[in-house]
Amino acid sequence: MTAHLKEKYQAQVVPQLKARLGYDNLMQLPKLEKIVLSIALGEAIQNPKALEAAERDLTMISGQHPVITRAKKPIASFKLRAGMPIGMMVTLRGKRMYDFLDRLINIVLPRFRDFHGVPRDSSDGRGNYNLGIKEQIVFPEIDYDKVDKVRGLQVTIVTTAKTDGEVVSLLELMGMPFSRSPK
Repeated sequence: MTAHLKEKYQAQVVPQLKARLGYDNLMQLPKLEKIVLSIALGEAIQNPKALEAAERDLTMISGQHPVITRAKKPIASFKLRAGMPIGMMVTLRGKRMYDFLDRLINIVLPRFRDFHGVPRDSSDGRGNYNLGIKEQIVFPEIDYDKVDKVRGLQVTIVTTAKTDGEVVSLLELMGMPFSRSPK
C-alpha cells in the first residue's frame, strides 16, 4: 500500500511537477514532510474519560500512540487552567504518512455522503494543507459500536511547497480529489 503512493510520487508525480512548475533541480520540487492528526477535546475539562476514548480512536486511525496537548494559557470563562489536557495529536512520517494519505484519498474521502471533493483553498501559504473531518467514524478502523461520541479530526498535511499553488499541484498529482470549482 505504502510503496504504491511513494513509488507513484517518484515515478509519475516528480516528472509532472517538474514540467508544471518549471523547476530544473529535483530538490526544488515540493514533497511531503509529515501529516499531523489532532482532536480538540473541550469536553475533557468535565469528562476525563473523553481523553481515553479519543486516544483509542486516534491510535486506531494513525497506527501510533498520540500525545496529549495541554492548554498554554488559562481562560476563566471556559474554566480552563494552564496545563490542563485539551486535546490529542499524532505526527506521521515516512511509511505511516504514505499509508495514511493513501487510505485518506482512496477509502475515507469517498465514504462521505454527497462528496464533491476537498476545497482547493485550504492551504495556509506556507506549504501546509488543512482538512477538517467532522466524524471519526468515516475511518474503516473505527468500530461504530464502540464509539462513545462522534468527534471531529483535523488533518494537516505539511509539505516543502513554497506557495498554495505548489501544494495543490502536489496533492492533485498524488490523487487528492479536489472540488471542480474553486470556492
